[in-house]
Amino acid sequence: MNRTSLLRAGTGALGVLAALAVWQLAATVGPLAASPLPTAGESLTALLRLLGAPEVWVAIGDTVLMALSGLAIAVASGVLIGVGIGVSPLAMHATRVPLEFLKPIPPIVILPVVALVLGPTAGMGIFLVAFGCFVAIAVQTAAGVFDTDPVARATGRSYGMGRVEILTSIVLPSALPYIGTAVRVAAPTALIVAVVAGLLGGGPGLGQSLLLSQLSGNQEQLFAYVLLLGTLGLVFQGLSQWGERRLLHWHPQYRTERP
Repeated sequence: MNRTSLLRAGTGALGVLAALAVWQLAATVGPLAASPLPTAGESLTALLRLLGAPEVWVAIGDTVLMALSGLAIAVASGVLIGVGIGVSPLAMHATRVPLEFLKPIPPIVILPVVALVLGPTAGMGIFLVAFGCFVAIAVQTAAGVFDTDPVARATGRSYGMGRVEILTSIVLPSALPYIGTAVRVAAPTALIVAVVAGLLGGGPGLGQSLLLSQLSGNQEQLFAYVLLLGTLGLVFQGLSQWGERRLLHWHPQYRTERP
């Protein structure tokens, strides 16, 4: 790890410690001292107790499984349909309004119907995650394919490349930065939707555990789950950024100079 990476990690750690210190002061001697808000120390202690319980790891596994499975379905279907839309100007313009209409609709809107059809199951969570991530990935993929340099396509045709070869060797590599960005943004969304599926839809996972802690009035455990979800979100974000860098290592944005 170089000096810049160490400096960033140290700065991030100091930011976390400062946030915990502010939380601790606000809950002990600050304006929130008389509120039900637990202190940072109490929440961290409850978090350590949670990590020693096997059922918590089962809930984490259920949530991660729903998030990753739904995200994988969204990526596969979104890229496939996005490529189909992007290669045709007619399809691009015909689907722009419907896709833009669907983009801001949150999965929570269809949650009651999906819960009624699929029940409070992992399948419900996977479907909601796929629905919540699909549109953005399809739109970004279509935009990347549509914006491929026409000169590059013409050059490929002049060298005798067929449609499939142009698609795989020119169009898709050109669209990969768009797809990578869409997947990186969708990864935390997948985790959020998986939690909401348990919190409001009764599905398995950390959302259900969070709801049970709230209903029981166990504030320390409730905030411990919040800390756990925040940490899991950081892991998702970090892995998605790492995957994007690995996938686009050839791109000028990610290319690093070697000594």
